[in-house]
Amino acid sequence: MVERAGVEALILDPIQFFVELGAMKLRIPYIDVSTALYIDYWGYTPPGIYDWSHETTPEALARNQEGIVRATRLTYNEGIRAYAREAGLKTDLDHPAWVFSKLAYITQIPKAFDLENPLLPPQFHYTGPFHDGNGRPKVDLMNGRADVFRTIVAGVAKHKDTQLVPSIGGQLDPKQIGPVPSNAIIVNHAPQLELLKKAAVCNAHAGLNTVLESLAQGVPQVAIPITLEQPGVATRIAEKNTGLTLPFTKLTSDRLATLLREVFNNPVYRDNARKFQHIISKTNGLSLAADIAERSFGVREELPDSNIVGERTAGILRADHKLHSQELDETAGR
Repeated sequence: MVERAGVEALILDPIQFFVELGAMKLRIPYIDVSTALYIDYWGYTPPGIYDWSHETTPEALARNQEGIVRATRLTYNEGIRAYAREAGLKTDLDHPAWVFSKLAYITQIPKAFDLENPLLPPQFHYTGPFHDGNGRPKVDLMNGRADVFRTIVAGVAKHKDTQLVPSIGGQLDPKQIGPVPSNAIIVNHAPQLELLKKAAVCNAHAGLNTVLESLAQGVPQVAIPITLEQPGVATRIAEKNTGLTLPFTKLTSDRLATLLREVFNNPVYRDNARKFQHIISKTNGLSLAADIAERSFGVREELPDSNIVGERTAGILRADHKLHSQELDETAGR
């Protein structure tokens, strides 16, 4: 398809593991743009699929490297290596970062929100969130778990002066959550950005888009990571103190209620979230990423400074921001 269409350059998301090999085979210039947490094959930070803390001791760095090897056994398989060999490309199981673009690798994570990583290559660029404030399509990734939502509802119900607005996705009927307290509105889909503008806390699975949208509004998080890159994003939440995290295996209504109480009552989490709100507001991540892409492909002369300082979500609101079902429906309609 690329050959037939006469494509001259490609922008690839590395979450489609080793898709770069196709561009390399065709000798087409490409850049990587990571919409999820970028993949650190360099080994200085923990792989995002693990909930390991960020440490730089020799033992921790060796642990990170072993984690990379274990993770890539699932994606860097014999079929991938055979494709690369047939295309005349080198393969290196221990250092799969060789497939990343030499022109540009872009992440929407603000540099200040990332973990220290001196091994990142010079073509690596931080921009900031890609969302433009107009919302984004809702993608159902982690739904169908009515028991999880029941636990969350029970945990928030212990805080009588709050209101919970859980977005449960399209696979569940709100009736499946069971009887809910008066301070909860159960919906299949919510206008997430509009809801975050009113929220006191964002309770989610620590998907990168939702966390960045939360920070863009200065809202602290209570994160319950489950899979994909969520543990790595939760590590950054804990490192930057913008909220608290709880492993999914330890989720109970009492533990969730305790974390919410701490985030509600300790201003440090909201203060830190607002610091990132200020950092994010100073740049337009989407435009900056486009500028870097154009410069990398030789379309633009000057490269701007790239280091300027969706998923299931529950918005938790204080009493002065209470919503009604009709108001939520009207906002979603807009």
